[in-house]
Amino acid sequence: MDENRLGFGAERIRRDMGAAIFARIAGPDGRAVADRIHDTPGPRWFAPDRPIRTVHADASMFVGGLSALLLQTLHPLAMAAIDAHSEYRHNPWGRLQRTSTFLATTTYGTADDAQRAVDRVRAVHARVHGTAPDGRRYDATDPHLLEWVHLAEVRCFLDAHRRYGATPLTPEEQDGYVADAALVARALGVPDPPLELAEVERRFAAYRAELGATAAAREAGRYLVLNPPLPLAVRPAYLALSLAALDLLPWWARTALGLPLPMPFRASAPVAGHLLVRGIRWATRPAERTRATSEPED
Repeated sequence: MDENRLGFGAERIRRDMGAAIFARIAGPDGRAVADRIHDTPGPRWFAPDRPIRTVHADASMFVGGLSALLLQTLHPLAMAAIDAHSEYRHNPWGRLQRTSTFLATTTYGTADDAQRAVDRVRAVHARVHGTAPDGRRYDATDPHLLEWVHLAEVRCFLDAHRRYGATPLTPEEQDGYVADAALVARALGVPDPPLELAEVERRFAAYRAELGATAAAREAGRYLVLNPPLPLAVRPAYLALSLAALDLLPWWARTALGLPLPMPFRASAPVAGHLLVRGIRWATRPAERTRATSEPED
């Protein structure tokens, strides 16, 4: 009887933790949105066995997502657009929820819903333009900036999955993920996104000369890593997330942002990341459900 009570208590804790995490990333209407994404019949952009579905469904995306956000701030024009037009300081959870909904819709939703999600993002981008502190003009529809954002995401999502993912990808599947992500990038306005991982790395390296941490980038990095709007009770878990996300960044990116990882923290980052991702995976383990037809769009 005591064992049954312990088992029931653990399951209730798991469900409560899972519900709290889901509410943070999906928002108050998250369950209804998820049901619509997964259960609406119709063709999809990606078949059930495509690598993008494996990567985006894994809890390692928490680490990859934060790492990508930090990396993206290192392009001064991209950061100028974020600083002037994003509400990340005032409503960071709203931004997270919109991003997670976009990823879920384009990865798992019907082709029609995926295209509508892309159209909404492109409409927002069309209104984002201005002048950076260094006097250069920026425009969120600029294919060069869109490609930088895309490369940062693909690189960080795959790096996080390689280190923390539950289902390792073969080299061919990693290239498959890059090709899958390219479909979404092309729809968003990247004219010629890379189709394999080696090309991602080549193009990423080509951006290096353009990168640098502005004052706004360093402020955003400190906010995202050190001062997020979180209750004290969850700060230890977020510290583990921050360590793991920073550890994925190139050393020069951490240095530029003023967020170096001294050796004791560097050594503990992978352990913290594994514990965190496994904990999230346990808490958010989905119930069995019947999926709608998920054939790719011709």
